[in-house]
Amino acid sequence: MRILETVSELQQLADAERAAGRRIALVPTMGALHPGHLSLVKEARERADRVWVSIFVNPTQFDDPKDLSAYPRALDADLEACELAGVDVVFRPDAGEMYPSDSQTTVEVGGLCEPLCGLARPGHFRGVTTIVSKLLLAAKPHVAVFGEKDYQQLAVIRRMVRDLGFDVEVVGAATLREADGLAMSSRNANLDPEARRQAVALVRALDAAEAAVIAGETDRDELLALTRAELARAPLACIDYAELCDPDSLAPAPGSLESPALLALAVFFDPGDPDAGSRVRLIDNRVLPVRHNSEDTSS
Repeated sequence: MRILETVSELQQLADAERAAGRRIALVPTMGALHPGHLSLVKEARERADRVWVSIFVNPTQFDDPKDLSAYPRALDADLEACELAGVDVVFRPDAGEMYPSDSQTTVEVGGLCEPLCGLARPGHFRGVTTIVSKLLLAAKPHVAVFGEKDYQQLAVIRRMVRDLGFDVEVVGAATLREADGLAMSSRNANLDPEARRQAVALVRALDAAEAAVIAGETDRDELLALTRAELARAPLACIDYAELCDPDSLAPAPGSLESPALLALAVFFDPGDPDAGSRVRLIDNRVLPVRHNSEDTSS
């Protein structure tokens, strides 16, 4: 496994691999790797001859300096995990490499960035799209793999790639979950034991909404009330947002659902122990299988 730290090194290697007819897959990460990341590596391996992983905690996508400083970092463990997973190249630049001191250019997508995390975290997606653009230009991959847990991020990146004509296939990989259903996330490591126990409220809320839809509930407000009530069962939880949206446009879902709708959640968990540190923000989502009435059948 090779470890590269500069854009020029990575570009030169990409040119050589492409000239040799080998396909490159890139898995962009911010490190603190867990089995969910490694599932992305596995997906990448099935689609390419070479698998590259980037490890870079991107400062421009954090709206809170405390959140940036608290983001877990475990480089030695990350490198070991990548080697065991058969990663061919790890790209681990520093901030100065990705953002030279005289940088003046950013990349920004419009409407898809405005709701949900875009509304809750102004400037977040500008940071995401700027760094992903830089990574795609550096690695020149044929395929880039992202997790579906970050549903809005995946949608935004796909839009950016389409709109700007990047020559890369963007692949979304299914969310990997812990045994109790909690979506795997690097941020889970920052939960104290009590907050970790209560964090399963997210998946319970998704399960409850899906069960209600399957039972025939299509009223948006009723479904959101059910979702919020389930989250309220976790005393340490503070809802950032719980929204029902169109899965493609991310526009608000209508009052009466007639087609599949995205239920998107973002929840802060305050530490059960006041000395344990700052609160942790978790996200999760599910596309609810709403069917139009015309699809109903009777016996």
